[in-house]
Parts: sequence; C-alpha cells; structure tokens
Amino acid sequence: MNLIERYIAAWNETDADARAKAVAELWTEDGTYTDPLADVKGHDAIAAVIAGAQGMFPGLVFTPGEVYDAHHHIARFTWHLGPEGGEAVAVGFDVVELAEDGRIRTVLGFLDKVPTA
Repeated sequence: MNLIERYIAAWNETDADARAKAVAELWTEDGTYTDPLADVKGHDAIAAVIAGAQGMFPGLVFTPGEVYDAHHHIARFTWHLGPEGGEAVAVGFDVVELAEDGRIRTVLGFLDKVPTA
C-alpha cells in the first residue's frame, strides 16, 4: 500500500485504536495537519481531526482523486469525500512534506469543493 492509500485509509478508519495506530505509523511525532478548518500538531490532535471529519460526514468515505505528483520529499494529491460509489460532496487537494524516515511531517490541505447547507 503506497503513502496515499495509507493516508486515505487512516481518514476512513472508524475504530479509534486502529486510527491512532495508523496516524502514528503515517506521521512523525511532531507532525502537523493544517487546512481551512484545522491547524493541529501531534498524533492525538491529528487523530481527533480525522474523528471530527467522520462525525461531520457520517457514512461518507474518502477516495483518492485524479491528481498525484511527487518530487524530493514533497507530494501533492487530490481526494474526494462522498458516499461509497457516489458523487463526491467534498473535494480537496493536499500537499505533504515527508521526513527522512518516509513518514509525514506536514500536511497542508485545501478544500476545492465543500458541501452547501
């Protein structure tokens, strides 16, 4: 499983213990996650942001988008959030900086499409 697949799987993990383990395997201890709705540091805070997103969008799943590009220790990719097999209600674009050990040091997230209330 590549980095993007593992990242998406962490965002879809609904079991708190399994999610915490996935976050610890993906991010460095001082890893950060920043998007328009969150700016957090550390495994517990990142896992809490993921749990919060799941709470806001119950039953929806993240899937990889069409864009993936990487060079040096930086990657960028798009993702979709929606019902399994259905149209995305949210679309985003993340830029990831990797540490020397291959884990994520920083995620900078952008929301390209958000649900309207």
